[in-house]
Amino acid sequence: MNERRVHQVFVASVLIKGAHAAIECIGGIALALVSTSTIADFVNALTQEELIQDPQDLIATHLLAWAQNFSVEEKHFYAFYLMSHGIVKLLLVVELLRNKLWSYPASLIVLGLFIVYQLYRYSYTHGAGLIVLTIFDILVMTLIWHEYRLLQRHLPSR
Repeated sequence: MNERRVHQVFVASVLIKGAHAAIECIGGIALALVSTSTIADFVNALTQEELIQDPQDLIATHLLAWAQNFSVEEKHFYAFYLMSHGIVKLLLVVELLRNKLWSYPASLIVLGLFIVYQLYRYSYTHGAGLIVLTIFDILVMTLIWHEYRLLQRHLPSR
């Protein structure tokens, strides 16, 4: 691929990361504003019909049990996690798109830490989504590294 195409893929992947970060922020704010009883009521309404048809439905019973046991402390943790994760990524996305040199290594470090955490979480949950997210993060890191090296080459010598 030529450099122009690689740069377009870089910009697109960074914009996708930005959209994901915005969704995390919105989700964190929503979670902070909604009570645990409202979450339990919503999940109850969502699963009620399925559980009437099949009281042993694996997904519906697990989802309902999770919602009924979702504590205020967990809610606060997830709200904080989503908002802080999203804000950090949004800041880095903006600075990458502005070609701020410091944002490239900072993004590599932050994404690397997110990958470590995602793999740690995967060891407990075995969620396929974490693997997909990790693969995408590795792709984005590769593109960030490539763009960073290009920027460094075009900087005036000191």
